[in-house]
Amino acid sequence: MEYLLIALKIIVAFSLLNVWLIQYNKPTRWRGGDAQNIVEEFKVYGLPVWMCYVVGFLKVSLAIVLLVSIWFPAYEDYAALGLAILLLGSILMHFKIKDPMMKSFPAFLFMLMCLTIYFL
Repeated sequence: MEYLLIALKIIVAFSLLNVWLIQYNKPTRWRGGDAQNIVEEFKVYGLPVWMCYVVGFLKVSLAIVLLVSIWFPAYEDYAALGLAILLLGSILMHFKIKDPMMKSFPAFLFMLMCLTIYFL
């Protein structure tokens, strides 16, 4: 079970770090509406630009904490639950703008992984 948790933490953390640090200004098929980058995506959702930076900071920080929790398990629940809540917000934003359900699939999958980490 320990190796499963480590694998889930690595998958979630590096996936989120990829989205927020590497794919930040790139179009992907998962972006809300017709957005070409993360800032545009937040605008499509009707959110202020500053919210993008707050959410980005939280997701990157919690992803790093999730990695740290491999060695310091006391931080595991905070990171996993915090990310699950943020990912639920992502899913709700896709629903808000009536995106096809497939666009929220990555957020849903990573939210399930975070909840698995939290409850195991």
